[in-house]
Amino acid sequence: MFRVTIRGAFEELGEDDREALRGAADSLRVAFTEAGNFTCDRSLSAFTFRCEVPAEPDDGEQEATERAIAALTAHGYPHRILRIGVTDMRTIKIRRKGARR
Repeated sequence: MFRVTIRGAFEELGEDDREALRGAADSLRVAFTEAGNFTCDRSLSAFTFRCEVPAEPDDGEQEATERAIAALTAHGYPHRILRIGVTDMRTIKIRRKGARR
C-alpha cells in the first residue's frame, strides 16, 4: 500500500466546481482513500489531495504516483500539480509501546 499526497493549485474553476469544493471543505475529512480526498481552504486556490494506492509486489513509487494522478484527474477539477510525496507503507515499521529491542 502506498499513501500519496499531491499538493497543487486549482485553475479556472467553474461555479459548479467551486460550490462542490466548498461543500467538501465544510465537511472536511482528512483521510487517505482509494478515490482520494481533497482538503482546501475557502478561497479554493490551493489543495492537498490524499490518495491510498494498493501495491502489487513489484510496484514502486512511479506506479503509485501514476495511479494517484489518475485518481486526481478523475475528479475532473482543472489543476496544476506543485509537489508529490509518496510513502510506501510496506516499509513502515511499527514500534509497540513497551517493546524491547
